[in-house]
Amino acid sequence: MPTKQKKIGILTAGGDCPGLNAAIRGFGKAAIRQHGMELIGFNDGVRGLAENRHVPLDGRALSGILTVGGTILGTSRDKVDRMIVDGETRDMVPTIVQNYEKLGLDALVTLGGGGTARNAYKLSKAGLNVLHLPKTIDNDIVGTDDSFGFSTALEIATDAIDRLHSTAHSHHRIILAEIMGHRAGWLALGSGIAGGADIILLPEVPYHVDVIVKAVEQRRKEGLNFSVIAVAEGARNQTDSMAMSGAQALVNEASSPETKAAAKKAKRDLERSMRDNTLKLATQLEDATGLESRVTILGYVQRGGTPCAQDRLLATRLGTKGAELVDAGQFGIMVTAKGTETGTIPLKEVAGKVKYVPSDHPWVKAARAVGTSLGDA
Repeated sequence: MPTKQKKIGILTAGGDCPGLNAAIRGFGKAAIRQHGMELIGFNDGVRGLAENRHVPLDGRALSGILTVGGTILGTSRDKVDRMIVDGETRDMVPTIVQNYEKLGLDALVTLGGGGTARNAYKLSKAGLNVLHLPKTIDNDIVGTDDSFGFSTALEIATDAIDRLHSTAHSHHRIILAEIMGHRAGWLALGSGIAGGADIILLPEVPYHVDVIVKAVEQRRKEGLNFSVIAVAEGARNQTDSMAMSGAQALVNEASSPETKAAAKKAKRDLERSMRDNTLKLATQLEDATGLESRVTILGYVQRGGTPCAQDRLLATRLGTKGAELVDAGQFGIMVTAKGTETGTIPLKEVAGKVKYVPSDHPWVKAARAVGTSLGDA
C-alpha cells in the first residue's frame, strides 16, 4: 500500500515582521520537495483557522517570496480560547479542532511570537499535532537564541540612530529614539550599542532622570553639546516601574475571576497612561539641561520591508528543520536556534513566558564598558 501523503496547515500570527515569508518558503519547499507533503495556508492567523479560510501552497505559490516583507497569508492577534465573534468572546478551540479534522490535517505549523506560542500550546493540549516557529522583532521568546525578524529590525533601528547623530550634533540637541521591543530591551540595547547611543534605557533597568541629566552634563563638560538616547518603548523610571510591579502583583494575587479581571484592567489603564513616557522624558531633560530635546518614534517602520540576509538564513534554517520534525512526527514543540545549530523546546516551556535582558548579559557589560549610561544609579 502506498504511504498516505501528509497534509499540513501553516499560519502566521501576531505582529508582522521581515522573514515570515522566508520561513513559509523554507518550511514549504522542504515539506513538498523533501518529504512529499501537501501544504495549505490559513489566512489571517488563528482567525482564518477558526473560520476555515485557507489557500493551497504549492511550489509556484512559494516562489519569489524569500525577499518579500510581511506575510502572504495575513495575520491577526486573536486568542484561540477568547476570540471575538459577532461581538461576543468565544472559545474557538472546539471549532478549530473540527476544522482540523474536517480538512484531514496531519499537523499544524504556527509562525509567531509568545502569544502565538500560547495559542499553539492550547491547541496542542486539545489534541492537535502542532509545531511552532519563533518569530518576533523583540527577540523575547524563551528557549531560542534568536527569532527571525529581530536582525532586520536591529538593522533598521541602528540605521535610524546613525542618522540621528548628525542632527543631534549639528543642532546641539538631545534626541531620543523610541525603539520597539514590548517588555524586553533587546532591540533597544542592540541598536543602541551598534549605533553608538550615549544613553540606553531598558525595561529591565528602571532609570532615574537625574542620572540621565548627569550623563548629559558630563558630555557637555567634555565639549559634547549633544546626546543621542535609545529608549525602549517599555522603559520606565523608578517610580513608574514600581507602580507597574505593584499592578502586576495585584493581578497575580487576585483570588476570583472578577477581581483578576479588574486588576488586569487597572494594569492596562496604567500602561496606557505611560505611553507618552518618552515625550515626558524629553521635556524633563530639556528643562534640566537647557538643551533642545526631540523625540523620534520609529514605530512600525521596524517591522516592515525586505528581510536582511541573517533573517532569511535563520528563517530558512528553522523552516526546513520544522519540515524534518513534522515528517518525524515530533509535535508540541518549538524549533529553536542555538548558535549555528537548531533544536527544540516543549511548547509548555515557552507559552506565557518572556525572555528579558539579564543584568549580566554580555551586551549590557559591553555597553557599560564603553561608557554608555543605562540611566541607573
